[in-house]
This record gives sequence, C-alpha cells and structure tokens, in this order.
Amino acid sequence: MSYAGSDELDDDRSILGQYEGDRNEAGERHGAGKAYLSNGDTYQGRYEQGSRHGQGTYRFANAARYVGDYYQNKKHGQGTFYYPDGSKYQGSWVEDLRQGHGVYTYRNGDTYDGEWLLHMRHGQGIYHYSETGSMYKGSWANGKMESAGEYIHSNHRYEGNFFNNSPCGLGKYVFDTGCEQHGEYHQAEQVPDEGELASTTTLNWIPKYITGLTLSTPGKDTSGGEKESASAEEGAEN
Repeated sequence: MSYAGSDELDDDRSILGQYEGDRNEAGERHGAGKAYLSNGDTYQGRYEQGSRHGQGTYRFANAARYVGDYYQNKKHGQGTFYYPDGSKYQGSWVEDLRQGHGVYTYRNGDTYDGEWLLHMRHGQGIYHYSETGSMYKGSWANGKMESAGEYIHSNHRYEGNFFNNSPCGLGKYVFDTGCEQHGEYHQAEQVPDEGELASTTTLNWIPKYITGLTLSTPGKDTSGGEKESASAEEGAEN
C-alpha cells in the first residue's frame, strides 16, 4: 500500500475489510470509527461523510504508522509519520505530501529541520550530520543544497554558494583562530573511462587571499578587512 494515500473503500459490500463506528443518516462513516483492511492496514480516528477527516491514526501492515490530521481522506495539516526503517517525519502535510515546516529524523541519526515542498527539502533548512556533528545551514531546492549556505564544523565553517549539493563559486573558510581564507570552488566533471556508466564531479578549491576575521558591525564598514602577510596557500582547506 502506498504511503501517499489509502486504498480503503467506504463500501460495506467491499472485500477490503470491516468498519466499526459512527455513521450519519445517509449511512456514511461519520464521527469516530475504526476500519480494518484486508491487506492488514487499520485506521482509527475521525470520519466526515465517508472520508477520513480530522485526527486519526493509520497503521500499515509493514509497521509504518501515521498519526495526525486528515482532510478529505488525505494527510493534511500536522502529523507524524513513522517509517518501517526507523526514520520519522514530524511536521506539516498538504494533500498526502510533506510540505511546509517539518523535522525528518533519518535512520542513521541525521536530522533535517526546515521547509519542505512536494515531499522534498525546499527552502531554508538545517541538516545535521549525527556522526560528525557538522551541519549545513542554508537554502535547498528540490531536495538538494542550492544557492547561499554554510557548512559548520567543530572548529571552522565554510560560507558560500552551493549547486547540486556541493560548494560552487566564491566562498570563504572562517576559522576559530580568527582568520578567513577567501577563494573559489570549481566543479569539474570527469569523463567516464571506458566501461563506466556515469561521469563524476570533482571539487577544486582555489584559495585567493587570507584576511582577519570580518565582523559585521551595524553602521560600520568592515569590508576592507585587515590583510595578513601569509600566503593564500597557508591554511588552505584540503
């Protein structure tokens, strides 16, 4: 059964299972009830004129579970989906799709906290890597890191533009020691060797200059930055 919706039918003559609960004068499921589907799925919650509508819990036979709002038979509003692999999404839904603000906890412990559109990460969001403690904070488009963002690590961070999940173009590394290394990322596509199916993209960081830490003070121009005598190659991030 698809997670996007339910194939539950509101027909007592259907072979898809049974229903226990309230009905309206027209005989439709209306109010509180519980439906048992022949594929092993169950739904317990509110109905309105035959459709799941309001708060409810849908349990899938494969151990997946949705707890939250329904609107005209679709997940719509606030809800939590527990996936069979142990991952979880908690947040906003629009017509069976993750949309709006939500938090996704992945099976490896990583989390994404931010905006969604049509089931994909889209807008502003923070992705936290459980194993390293690092995080990406910035813009997303169609599930990928795009436009302005920053990688934040334990003792430094990278600020710049991203394209297709990788840094691209002008950016800078900001170190806890108080200096910044400015440069540019180039994405180079490598032609696949004979027998390989797809090309690969490599990242090349080209350092340009090092400055003192640039502080953003309202009303004060700090764009000049104090330049140090160290060469751009010193402190380069490999």
